[in-house]
Amino acid sequence: MHIAILTFDGFNELDSLIAYGMLSRVSLLGDKDWHVSIASPTSRVTSMNGLTIDAHIDLAEACQADAVLVGSGRKTREVAEDSTIMDQLRFDPSRQLLAAQCSGTFLLAKLGLLGDAPACTDSISKPWVQAAGVNVVNQAFYANGNVATAGGCLSAQYLVAWLLARLKGTETAHEVLHYFAPVGEKEGYVTQAFTHIEAHL
Repeated sequence: MHIAILTFDGFNELDSLIAYGMLSRVSLLGDKDWHVSIASPTSRVTSMNGLTIDAHIDLAEACQADAVLVGSGRKTREVAEDSTIMDQLRFDPSRQLLAAQCSGTFLLAKLGLLGDAPACTDSISKPWVQAAGVNVVNQAFYANGNVATAGGCLSAQYLVAWLLARLKGTETAHEVLHYFAPVGEKEGYVTQAFTHIEAHL
């Protein structure tokens, strides 16, 4: 099972790296066939706050992944206008799980992958997503079939929970969330996450 996290120059560290850390927990639990990759159009990308990381895979390989999570960043509109990048993004929700956070939702909208379903994003990205013809709802998480969106940096946990529940089952999703949750708040943290995703499983 391969999960690709699309990470572009100017990326939001919280979106890409929270998801990467939480999803990677599955391999530490013993699933040797579970792989999580940072996917970028270049071999290195630098975040909105100056953190430079190496990509594991390119966009072509990301398009073959079992699940793709599109992170956000301050250059998302530039990405959306760059045909050399957008033409490489060939996703198929009939065989892949697709998830997007904040301005990542804008990229899914530009690719025509949200259809008429409601979607979530952050307040800065909301006008762009609406201009792309998408109904933005005032909530943290929403999924329609194999496509999920979330709004707000700390909503990464909901996308992770949804991906894990869909790919590995709710028990694994519960276990991973419980591991990362703050001490003394673990049960409430897990319950809160499942309140958002349960209706969409």
